[in-house]
Amino acid sequence: MRNTRALVMIGAALLLAVFAVLMAAHWMNDQASSTGGKVAVATTDISPGTRVTPDMVRLIDWPQNAMPPGAISDMKQIDTRVSRTSIQRGEPLMESKLASAGTLGGLSAVVAEGKRAMTVRVNDVVGVAGFALPGNFVDILVNTQDDSRDTANGSQNQAISKIVLERILVLAIAQESNRDDTKPKVVNAVTLELTPDQVEKLDLARSVGTLSLVLRNQVDPQSAHTDGATKSSLLDEGRAPRIPEPAPVAPAPLPVPVVKRVATVRAPAGDKVEVIKGLDRSTQQF
Repeated sequence: MRNTRALVMIGAALLLAVFAVLMAAHWMNDQASSTGGKVAVATTDISPGTRVTPDMVRLIDWPQNAMPPGAISDMKQIDTRVSRTSIQRGEPLMESKLASAGTLGGLSAVVAEGKRAMTVRVNDVVGVAGFALPGNFVDILVNTQDDSRDTANGSQNQAISKIVLERILVLAIAQESNRDDTKPKVVNAVTLELTPDQVEKLDLARSVGTLSLVLRNQVDPQSAHTDGATKSSLLDEGRAPRIPEPAPVAPAPLPVPVVKRVATVRAPAGDKVEVIKGLDRSTQQF
């Protein structure tokens, strides 16, 4: 009798424990569903300018308090969309990483709104030995003749090197726009992202002189305010500072000789005696 009662108590405790576990799991699922959501993440690496298809993404649960801004939560939102930047596998898809709806694939989808893409011809030196890769920022240097220095003193035009454009984004090298590759590649063309004003300046710069790309730090936003380098400034910087010659000293005036006047003192006239010796006659004064 006592054993039967103990078994009943143990069975009832087990049933209550199982019921409590089920209720706790159901409550936790309700809490997760009410505080979370679905986010589309990439199932493979997506390159810039690639049209996103449903087999490239999938929806996963994501905590509501950690939801990325602009995250895609509906598969219909990525239909016929094109990626603007590189998207890694497992990375959530956001509106900022996708081009506007209706944009065709290719490099045009990567160009930011209000910007233009322009290609310039380079070589292994101009292209920074192939280290100017998509996603890098460069400055553009032009070497030309400065006409403004001709009218100042009648001298001939001077060659000048000047940075004309700063912090320009490299969109592609040759026909490649992959930003994940860090290996330098020597190519003969580089495509840059520019504003309309910068496009005009670059077109003029390459028609009046030779261009060079200058690779700059990715996170350095500072502008270089320079006057450009000319032949005269280049040579002056390499010389030792010139010591000014002392001003000529005028010779000291010669002293004027002092003429001392000596007063002539005449002896008082004395007595005169005329001496006659034969035929000779002389006068003696005393």
